[in-house]
Amino acid sequence: MQQFANPAKFLKLANAILPYLWAATIILFAIGLYGALVITPPDYQQGEAVRIMYVHVPAAWLGLFVYCLMGFFSAVAFVYRHPLADAAAKTAAPLGAVFCFLALVTGSFWGKPMWGTWWAWGDARLTSMFILLLFYLGYMAIWTSIDEPTRAATIARIVALVGVVNVFVVKFSVNWWNTLHQPASVIRMGGSAIDKSMLWALLVMAVAYTLLFTALHLVSLRSEIAARKLRQQRIAEIGRR
Repeated sequence: MQQFANPAKFLKLANAILPYLWAATIILFAIGLYGALVITPPDYQQGEAVRIMYVHVPAAWLGLFVYCLMGFFSAVAFVYRHPLADAAAKTAAPLGAVFCFLALVTGSFWGKPMWGTWWAWGDARLTSMFILLLFYLGYMAIWTSIDEPTRAATIARIVALVGVVNVFVVKFSVNWWNTLHQPASVIRMGGSAIDKSMLWALLVMAVAYTLLFTALHLVSLRSEIAARKLRQQRIAEIGRR
């Protein structure tokens, strides 16, 4: 895999797979949304409000997954100094922040009919997910506020790695504290608590979200590589003057 740390080889790979990623993303979203809105039944307790789950849950999963990915890329940048590691973490952050924000908004819409309130600071998962969004915003602010790239990258790596701790808090908060959120329903000992008539659409939507992130991340990373190459060319031109 180290060969793809080379920007030229990475761009060649990204350009080759992007059309297939976009096609698969569109197809899976069409299947998932049709299943979520038309085929799957309403919940016996939540009624039609359960359909928010098909948007909310994958967004929450991606919000956590993308931050873990940022932590991984940041660790790789610290240890191996791969040329694409910092760029991969930097371009993943805005996408992860959108998923995190979407999870919070849809969670509020879901919480109103289920809990009787749009927001509950006393809910550990809700609060820790909001803190995760702040980590995303703080990480992005570092890149935009610090002009010196090497210094910005070093500080951003530290923030990304520290924020991974909060990902575990989000994940296990329902087990550690009494919260309004229910415990894990999809992946748990004894099998999923969600009926198969609903589970298939949820999993399709989760894969669709993941492919969407992958495609957008490749596009963003491709743009970041081009921007860094242009910046290096300008620096070289200034040095020759």
